[in-house]
Amino acid sequence: MSIILSAIKSFRSFSGIYNFTVGNAIMLVVACVLMYLAIAKDFEPILLLPIAFGCFLANIPAAKGTFFSINPAYVRDLTGTVKPTALLDFFYFLVKSEILPPLIFLGIGAMTDFGPLLANPVSLLLGASAQFGVFVAMVVAKVLQFSIGQAGAIGIIGGADGPTAIYTATKLAPELLGPIAVAAYTYMSLVPLIQPPIMRLLSTHEMRSTVMEQLRPVGKLERILFPIVTTFVIAILLPPVGPLVGMLMLGNLLRESGVVERLSNTAANELINICTLFLAVAVGASMNAESFLNLQTLYIIGLGVIAFGFSTAGGMLLGDLMWVMSGHKINPLIGSAGVSAVPMAARVSQKVGQKDNPANFLLMHAMGPNVAGVIGTAVAAGIMISLLGH
Repeated sequence: MSIILSAIKSFRSFSGIYNFTVGNAIMLVVACVLMYLAIAKDFEPILLLPIAFGCFLANIPAAKGTFFSINPAYVRDLTGTVKPTALLDFFYFLVKSEILPPLIFLGIGAMTDFGPLLANPVSLLLGASAQFGVFVAMVVAKVLQFSIGQAGAIGIIGGADGPTAIYTATKLAPELLGPIAVAAYTYMSLVPLIQPPIMRLLSTHEMRSTVMEQLRPVGKLERILFPIVTTFVIAILLPPVGPLVGMLMLGNLLRESGVVERLSNTAANELINICTLFLAVAVGASMNAESFLNLQTLYIIGLGVIAFGFSTAGGMLLGDLMWVMSGHKINPLIGSAGVSAVPMAARVSQKVGQKDNPANFLLMHAMGPNVAGVIGTAVAAGIMISLLGH
């Protein structure tokens, strides 16, 4: 009998049931809600589904040593080299070591058409104005007693650019990488839920119904010179973000050159899909109860909402001004696409615009501010790292 009782006790401890906590239960519910939003509501499932399942794995107690460490401070081998210890730790290591964000930017560049931006350069102003939330959240974070470096890293969430937020956090606040990455990618996934109320609040039916003129054609020479010139200017002025911008523009040059179709297709499909899967699962797996359910993390999640909301509002308000100054020729909804969630924010501008005017086709117009937002967020990150880095 004692042997049986001992075996039962050992199994209970080994199975993880013994270590199951209320925090685990809360986070498992959160994971299931996120999976529901991804599957049933189609809220950017490419990001949200692997994030949700990563969170699900990390909060099954038996999985802590198998899939993901509670606090992945990797063990050292006999040579003193720090190595990951569990499956998802390897994914997380690729995030912390700044490997995945530039590779994802390479894929984004290969997928992105900068033509709408080149055809309508005023889009750069909308992309810049949509960084407003970055600085608002930074100020609020400093008031909440975060260090200036931590505040800068938290503020970048407002750019709605996951890879840039992760890259900035590794430079300025590596200790906050988990919650910052979670906030950035979660809000990117929830763009269709968060942005429309702000867009409707800051515009009228007449504004949203505005039909814009067709964009001019953009020549091949412009398309080829743009990534080369942009890389040189940004990398020489803001070296810290040179790797991100360089990979973004390399991907775009592969696309626009027309001579390396195999490389362009690989970057835009297989490479970015693999990197996104690894990064999203690792981000979700950092949402374990022990590190996630605390006041500091809740502050960061709240600041992410502030950052994202003010960034959307900044783009919309400049869009409103442009609507007036252009004689009602610019639809202000494209301003909300100035956050760099490509192409999610542009699609939201299209959907909201068509609800007020079914003849409205804003997608290509919104892509200008959208891709400008990618560059704008990278510039904001470069400024933060240059001024606040040690």
